[in-house]
Amino acid sequence: MTSNTDIISEALISPQFYETAKPKERAFLVGAELKHGRPLLPVEDSLLELERLADTAGLSVIGKTIQRFERPDSATYIGSGKVEEVKTVIEELEASVVLFDDELTPRHQRELEKAFGEDVKVIDRTALILDIFAQHAQTREGKLQVELAQLEYRVPRLTRMWTHLARQAGGRVGGQGGGVGLRGPGETQLETDRREIGRRISYIKGQLENVRAHRERHRAKRQQTELQVVAIVGYTNAGKSTLLNKLSNADVLSADMLFATLDPTTRKVDMPGGRELLFTDTVGFIQKLPTNIVAAFRATLEEITEADMLLHVIDATHPNAAAQIEAVEDTLAELEVDHLPTVAALNKIDLLPDGQNPAPTFDLSYPVVPVSAVSGEGIPELLVAIDAAMVRYLQPLTVLLPYQRGDLLSLMYERGQVDGEEHTGDGVIVYGRLPKRLVPYFEPYMGGQQIADE
Repeated sequence: MTSNTDIISEALISPQFYETAKPKERAFLVGAELKHGRPLLPVEDSLLELERLADTAGLSVIGKTIQRFERPDSATYIGSGKVEEVKTVIEELEASVVLFDDELTPRHQRELEKAFGEDVKVIDRTALILDIFAQHAQTREGKLQVELAQLEYRVPRLTRMWTHLARQAGGRVGGQGGGVGLRGPGETQLETDRREIGRRISYIKGQLENVRAHRERHRAKRQQTELQVVAIVGYTNAGKSTLLNKLSNADVLSADMLFATLDPTTRKVDMPGGRELLFTDTVGFIQKLPTNIVAAFRATLEEITEADMLLHVIDATHPNAAAQIEAVEDTLAELEVDHLPTVAALNKIDLLPDGQNPAPTFDLSYPVVPVSAVSGEGIPELLVAIDAAMVRYLQPLTVLLPYQRGDLLSLMYERGQVDGEEHTGDGVIVYGRLPKRLVPYFEPYMGGQQIADE
């Protein structure tokens, strides 16, 4: 028979463990709409996107509101009346975060924090995206880029962070001052902190320059193989990483969340014509992408600027796909790569109703191929379209290659397009096309047709 004492002893020896999850912070969303503005997305849809961003960051959204005005209020952005309304709601809902869909100025943030109280965090869209980037950065480069963007965002907002600190005395010996050189207010904590952050920013920029130089060397070495590069671009969560996995049998992280991957990944893909191309997955774009993020991720985005062509991945199922396309094209124009040959992959067609073809919906100036990165439907047609687009932008040339330069003839077949060849006593006349970067290798042998005529 087991006594109560034995039960208690057993419980003490074998304690029960229960998994507990940290409760999510409760967030209330605030969107704003200028009455005469022309936003990329309607404010309601922009708030839905902000809600997805909040979910990705680990917040629990418990409510939202919209303020429509002629112009933002200079003090609180949404006006004193709306501030009181939001304050009442967040107190009733016990929200700990108020999340704004636009970037706030330091003054806006300071006044809003004063109005909502110390227990409520005021976060804008930029800070939220930076927080998500900080969670998802895996490599040293990615972490440095995120930290740089965060520090540059915080520098003008330092004042509000240190308003509770008094100035450090510059010397209080003997009455009002401490003698020559010691009188005055001294150095503020704000000034000390700003200097420390300035040193950290300089250090990070130096480290990123080293990373950039290393990436440049790696890119130069990669280009020595003369493989052409296709940069995969698109709105965040359009399925870029999933598509790269399908094209190359890679194992790039893919997830149904915004900004699942930040660091570029390059894989080799065999094309239908027998050539090989390098496909590079890049960070996703989003509307209202903060400029300091674009600047901080310059080294990563250089993978796009150095590409030979672009593969624009579009979520065919998204109700705001047209606006997402515009956001991506605006960013590409900002990066000055909108001139590159482009093919669009209308992804996720496996989620569309049977028989629906989304291609006619979008009026694009480049080829559009419906695909499913999950099922593989349309992938062969996409590769053919990429191959054809790449060939169209090759430089045509005619060369007379000596028979001993079989290496150049092989290079023409492997990296370019051979339209025809003729054998002569002096060598092989080749009519074809090549990537511009390869043309210098063939310049000594150009003019093959004229030589043959002689």
